[in-house]
Amino acid sequence: MTELIAQPAPPAPAAHVLEPQLEAHRAELVGYCYRMLGSAFEAEDAVQETFVRAWRGLDRFEGRAQLRSWLYRIATNVCLDMSTAPQRRARPMDLRPAGTADQGLPAPLPETTWLEPIPDSRVVPTGGDPADVIVARESIRLAFVAALQHLPPRQRAVLILREVLRWRAEEVAELLETTVASVNSALQRARATLAASKGVHSEPSEPMDDEKRALLERYVDAFERYDMDALTALLHEDATWSMPPYDLWLQTHLDIVKWCLGPGIGCRGSRLVATTANGSPAFGQYKPSPDGGLEPWSLQVIEMSGDRIAGISFFLDTARFFPLFGLPAHLDG
Repeated sequence: MTELIAQPAPPAPAAHVLEPQLEAHRAELVGYCYRMLGSAFEAEDAVQETFVRAWRGLDRFEGRAQLRSWLYRIATNVCLDMSTAPQRRARPMDLRPAGTADQGLPAPLPETTWLEPIPDSRVVPTGGDPADVIVARESIRLAFVAALQHLPPRQRAVLILREVLRWRAEEVAELLETTVASVNSALQRARATLAASKGVHSEPSEPMDDEKRALLERYVDAFERYDMDALTALLHEDATWSMPPYDLWLQTHLDIVKWCLGPGIGCRGSRLVATTANGSPAFGQYKPSPDGGLEPWSLQVIEMSGDRIAGISFFLDTARFFPLFGLPAHLDG
């Protein structure tokens, strides 16, 4: 009888072959790390570190393993290493009750306090299954990512891998070097925590259609004309208005109008430049500059529900966010 000869594992891919294969996974890995960390910049750093570790471990890569699974294992370990800070990233609504326009702005809180926006183009793979694209956008919504930050890091990883990426429990257990029972238990606890998180809606957001595009057009027109009646007519009664890095946030039409016509009066005459962030419409806001033209003031992320706007987040750190979103540094008047 002819003896069976054990076949060697396929060789690890050569370096010049690995690089394009790594890049092919960049967008989904950035999306994964962003959900884990809540920061666009930390997510980019985590993926870069993942690729560095992949290069260094190339001689230990088993060709029979899937490159994607190997990269997710590395990325998970990188994110767990980075998730040691006691302060979770949050939205203003997570930190205090709604305020009033009469309170004025408090002192800004450190950058590490805040959940950050991220461009869709950095985390939503192009040319994929349309259903996967929808899931990718839904799972980077600000409210959902903020809720994820309530979870311990390993529970967060389990929930993302199981619920968002649809990995099997056995695959997650192997990645985390634990048992299937442990994965299922962590998933159950994570689901319970998310269910109790305010601001997380179980129903998916509705796709962009002509009605929603018209709503956004009316919003841009009202904001650029600084027409408070037209603006508030587009907002739900309980719509939120927040301005990181300040933890003050507003929720009544009266306070929003008082703010816009009081401390926020410098925004009169602004122009909005369209972009997308966190699976939602977004705008770069430019306000009149004393030196002429218009200067960056905020990145607005618009959250819609039904036929109204449910929330507007004004991210004021334009020095960091405008380059990330490819928005110009200045507009002519």
